[in-house]
Amino acid sequence: MTQNRRFILRRRPQGDPVPQDFELVEEDIPAPPPGGFTMRNVYCSLDPAQRGWMSDEESYMPPIPLGDAVRATCVGTVHASDNPDFPAGSWVMNLNAIEDYTAVEPGHFTAPVDVSLADSPSRFLSAMGAVGLTAYFGLTEVARPQKGETLCVSAAAGAVGSVVGQIGRIMGCRTIGIAGGPEKCRRLVEDYGYDVAIDYRGKDHDALRAELASAAPDGIDIVFENVGGQILEAEIFELAKKARIVLCGLISEYNAVEPHGLKNLWQVIVKEATLHGFLVMDYAPRFAEGGAQIAEWMQQGRMRIDEDVQHGIENSYDAFMRLFSGRNTGKLILKIG
Repeated sequence: MTQNRRFILRRRPQGDPVPQDFELVEEDIPAPPPGGFTMRNVYCSLDPAQRGWMSDEESYMPPIPLGDAVRATCVGTVHASDNPDFPAGSWVMNLNAIEDYTAVEPGHFTAPVDVSLADSPSRFLSAMGAVGLTAYFGLTEVARPQKGETLCVSAAAGAVGSVVGQIGRIMGCRTIGIAGGPEKCRRLVEDYGYDVAIDYRGKDHDALRAELASAAPDGIDIVFENVGGQILEAEIFELAKKARIVLCGLISEYNAVEPHGLKNLWQVIVKEATLHGFLVMDYAPRFAEGGAQIAEWMQQGRMRIDEDVQHGIENSYDAFMRLFSGRNTGKLILKIG
């Protein structure tokens, strides 16, 4: 390639992102910065958190500047290097952007990737990347499940939720998954081993709460929350005493002009529950440990990780919006290389 294609954020989305919020531009391929390298991005991770980074609001990451490429975790190869630790041709992972080439400064959050450890380099964005590690540390370190407890997971057929349910099963939990549509609910039980699947589509608050009460007559001990809104509200009413809520994501709120807002937060007091906001980056020093455990479970056939790989940087917008329409069938990844 002679040009660097970049998926640019032109304006901040209001509600659902629209194609006019973005632009695909071509620029010169950047040269390696002193002591750094130029990375050829092959796979880019598409995640709900990117919607938050598009807004001009305080977060754990600074907003994406207007006129800059949309930020993404990427796996790719070193195109040209001024750093002997990252020779040309070697595989690496870094927080870059949705673009063909990225100039990586020295000392950046960069990790070499041993592609021989996986059937595809994309696994370092799913099972052995942020998805698997979010599920692993969020459940094992924050929720600390005990054998026989009831675990409820929202967006349970999604990239993180499907892994959480499988880890919960391995640790001896009874698992309830909430997903949208009969096909996803089928996958929850048949592919990911959930004990109960609840389809939230077409159900109001009372109907959803009734299904949760039937599935967990003694209450829910652990909620691993990825959705928020009406689903979280129903779950809170069905908590067991001393329950733990791991607040990992709120995908139902990200495009909302008016956030739902919880109307029953007082139940957290009544049930003496805990609500823990969780960011996987806090466990960065232990990523190798979590990745090794997930790899072992996969090798033993105890865990299944699905990927939804879309192709072509020109399809960036359509691929990203799969996150919010529920069309993705696993960890959503864009292959651009």
